[in-house]
Amino acid sequence: MEKIGEALSFETKRRPGWKLYVSLPVLSWALYDFANTIFSSNVNTIFFPLYVSETVGKSESLNQIASTFISYANALASFFLVVFSPLYGTWIDRTGRRKKWLGIFTSLSVAATLLMGVAGYSNRADFMFGLPASFVITVLLFVAAKFFYHSSLVFYDSMISSLGNKQEIPLISGFGVAVGYVGTLVGLAVYPFVGEKDYYRAFIPSALLFLLFSLPLFFFVKEEAALLKRKAGFFAGYRDIYATLKEMKKYQNIFTFMIAYFFLNDAVATTIAIMSVYAKAIAGFTAGEFILLYLVSTVSSIIGSFLFGYITRSKGAKKAVLYVGILMCVALAIGALAFSKLSFWIAGSLFGVSLGAMWVTSRTYIVELSPQDKQGQFFGLFAFSGKVSAIVGPAIYGSITLVFHSYGNIANRLAMGTLLVMVLLGIFFLRKVKPQAPAEPES
Repeated sequence: MEKIGEALSFETKRRPGWKLYVSLPVLSWALYDFANTIFSSNVNTIFFPLYVSETVGKSESLNQIASTFISYANALASFFLVVFSPLYGTWIDRTGRRKKWLGIFTSLSVAATLLMGVAGYSNRADFMFGLPASFVITVLLFVAAKFFYHSSLVFYDSMISSLGNKQEIPLISGFGVAVGYVGTLVGLAVYPFVGEKDYYRAFIPSALLFLLFSLPLFFFVKEEAALLKRKAGFFAGYRDIYATLKEMKKYQNIFTFMIAYFFLNDAVATTIAIMSVYAKAIAGFTAGEFILLYLVSTVSSIIGSFLFGYITRSKGAKKAVLYVGILMCVALAIGALAFSKLSFWIAGSLFGVSLGAMWVTSRTYIVELSPQDKQGQFFGLFAFSGKVSAIVGPAIYGSITLVFHSYGNIANRLAMGTLLVMVLLGIFFLRKVKPQAPAEPES
């Protein structure tokens, strides 16, 4: 009874914003966002694409082939996530053990990123599939590093429900994303050691920063005791997911939102993967200029994540996601039609706001729509929806740049236009999510 009383008190008691943010568990949880965003920005968005472009993109036509390599590598990592992410949520619901798997996947991602740097430094002279062996190995290691990185996020995101009450979760989510984007700024401190070439030099320091700032979560965030202690076989999760899919009518709102998120995340994941090469190909951005553009975009993301934490609390998660989708439409339209660097500065700033806000609003909406006893499973399905889209988006983009590479930069513009269509489809399905009270846990 005492524990029940404490839980009820926690639900009704609201902490002032500054006390919420400086509490050790919330701050430590947010620092993991800080850590993994260093990987996301340094490796996924900036230096790996630039490394591929440096190695492969020797002309306007070959720049399209570089975009294809980057897109297909991202799609392959997402394919493995589609296979395994449904299992992760079931592991959470059955065992309650998040930190263990978060630690395993973080360590594996860090190790693969370190090895990317080692492969880049090796500069082997032999060839595989007609390409430098060190390049092929680095690309394969990137696929592994990204797979482990995104696997860790399923466990990390689901921890938010234990950090605050219903009113606090949007603020905690916004704070985590904002702190994460501050991590982007810190991560870019490696740029002076890289310069305008030899981009593989960024991989090892980025991996070490990822590891360093992830440690507070493992020391200072306590994991609640598991409510369910059933033993789960490795493949049992697929049976649970199948059972949940059969209940689509019962959880229609959640599944409709996941379709919407599929299309929205399609645009987000693909833009993150190709933005550096796109800016270089379309507007002639150098690495240094793109870093500056990315810094401005990151500051916009920080503002957007904090701002949309309050918008989500005030207007509701559904309207907040809708506003984000509209912002993304404007940013992508400007990017697809851009003919000057100024256009990229405008598009980058708007996309930055929408990118920071997307994680805040969507994460909160899943918590709002999901029954408490199935939150882990629905976070797994949420990741599943996002990762299927992260196959489709890059695969479509890479295929367009491959097929139309002889047309030069028109191929990139056509590929960017498909992302705008995806966002419009996401908004269409989002508007079909019916307003309702959060589902009650099953007895």
